[in-house]
Amino acid sequence: MFQIEEELKKLPKSPGVYLMRDARDTILYVGKAVNLHNRVRSYFRPNIGRGPQIDRMVSLIDHFEYIVTDSELEALVLENNLIKEYSPKYNTLLKDDKTYPYIKVTLGESYPRVMFSREMKKDRSRYFGPYTSAAAVKDTIELINKLYRLRTCHKKFPRDMGTDRPCLNYHIGKCMAPCQGNLTEEEYGRQLEQAMDFLNGNYGAILRELEEKMTQASENMEFEEAITYRELLQSVRSVAQKQKMTDSDGEDKDIIALAKDENDAVVQVFFVRGGRLIGREHFYMTHVSDNTKAEILQSFVKQFYAGTPFIPRELMLQEEIEEGTIIETWLSRRKGNRVRIRVPKIGAREKLVELAAQNAALVLSQDRERIRREEGRTIGAAREIAALLGLTGIGRMEAFDISNISGFANVGSMVVFEKGKAKRSDYRKFRIKSVSGPDDYACMREVLERRFLHGMEEREERKEKSLDQELGSFTRFPDLLLMDGGRGQVNIALEVLRDLGLDIPVCGMVKDDSHRTRGLYYNNEEIPIDHRSEGFKLITRIQDEAHRFAIEYHRSLRSKSQVKSVLDDIPGVGPARRKALMRHFGSLDEIRQADIDQLCEIPEINRRCGQEIYNFFHEKN
Repeated sequence: MFQIEEELKKLPKSPGVYLMRDARDTILYVGKAVNLHNRVRSYFRPNIGRGPQIDRMVSLIDHFEYIVTDSELEALVLENNLIKEYSPKYNTLLKDDKTYPYIKVTLGESYPRVMFSREMKKDRSRYFGPYTSAAAVKDTIELINKLYRLRTCHKKFPRDMGTDRPCLNYHIGKCMAPCQGNLTEEEYGRQLEQAMDFLNGNYGAILRELEEKMTQASENMEFEEAITYRELLQSVRSVAQKQKMTDSDGEDKDIIALAKDENDAVVQVFFVRGGRLIGREHFYMTHVSDNTKAEILQSFVKQFYAGTPFIPRELMLQEEIEEGTIIETWLSRRKGNRVRIRVPKIGAREKLVELAAQNAALVLSQDRERIRREEGRTIGAAREIAALLGLTGIGRMEAFDISNISGFANVGSMVVFEKGKAKRSDYRKFRIKSVSGPDDYACMREVLERRFLHGMEEREERKEKSLDQELGSFTRFPDLLLMDGGRGQVNIALEVLRDLGLDIPVCGMVKDDSHRTRGLYYNNEEIPIDHRSEGFKLITRIQDEAHRFAIEYHRSLRSKSQVKSVLDDIPGVGPARRKALMRHFGSLDEIRQADIDQLCEIPEINRRCGQEIYNFFHEKN
């Protein structure tokens, strides 16, 4: 038995990482400490203004564990790794799965190439970026290869030199064809250096060169060539205009600021490379309710730069962070050069940080508006339906539909909406067992009885075992039952619920002659509903979803039955041989036309089985 008071006494006065766990052994929180003894004990002292979120977390702690490290820096790295691995509920978390594109120059090979890359490796290549737009990176690479006629092939030199004719790129003037051995590495290297100057933002030389060539071609009345140079010139100018100058020192830096509300925060990052703003990106942080801006920034910096391959020379932050010195040391070791963290107070740099903060606030505001609209379509729509029916509230709605063709393969569908949103993990399909003909009422009775009996059995089992985990899809009963139809379907549902002793409101979704939703049938009367309201739109979505889900299931059973009715009636042909036949021949017609030798070409079909298949189809004819 874990005794918290006793274990607190055993804590070492060393740096390390601690993990708070609940009674189910779930990790609630991961933290770093310079002194584990002092830090972990602080959680269990009388409340000293920690905030309600930490208080809730502490109330759930059943036991803790810790890992001792040699230094605070090692503890910081381990903390990052564990947060990324377990995503604890009470840690401020970065919601990000992006990988940024780079332009890679393969300096480690003969006749280097300029390539697109999603990762930055420790090889002999040179990397430019990261960039925020993959499309822009690909356009830039294409432009560079046009301008400097660099190779794009995967040949290995000098091994593949002169082994083949030059490719199409050479013939259309897009490659110098080093593969032919008529170009030295020095000559190729001069073109490559110009390409890297271009990537560093030095556009002047290439702009002048293209203008001269365009003018010369025009004077020589070589108008097609002049148009080509003009288009290249426009492309280079477009790239040059996108690279907005932000600082004259030419260094790489990231400018980081945030905006927050009660539950979420948005961090905005401006990426400056070589003194030029190349792009920006925003990131969402969760579990921030009790955290200051400085604490959120600190969590972001640790989590973001633990996962990105590129670390700039400088981070410009909105506020001072507590662990700034140790984070600087960690980032410097990762980069292999000194990394500085600064909080500018005046001048142009402070204006850039302020601009980043304004952008973050704008994203957060727009997101709030999007959430408000989404809630109107979902939670607000569910409230409209509840008010229309006179119910106190609707959290979960379940809708049912039946599908068949003249009684063939009767199936039922159950779709679930919670807080106005589809909860697809709780959808269920039913293959009707007791009804053979086209009787929708009998089919619906079977589906509802199976659904609620299953739920009642699960509830009883949970009660006997004293289980307290989250309720499953059948164990949770709806606040409103929606039937695809009017009075008849509603009465069937009410009979089933009455027989099972359940009290759940039942509402019918009534359609007009054009099969469009017209209104709701509830308590023996049809209730009209405003077709422009969000409640009506939600009812329509639910009805369409129940119908779609049932139709898809019926279609899948029908297609399986069609294959089964032909091939599975052949003696010796089971599922494996049926799949092999369809995979080899592609259709039943091809199987029917095959002779015995062709059938026996399939490894799964022996001579005897091939004879059975052949006889089956030809006897049918």
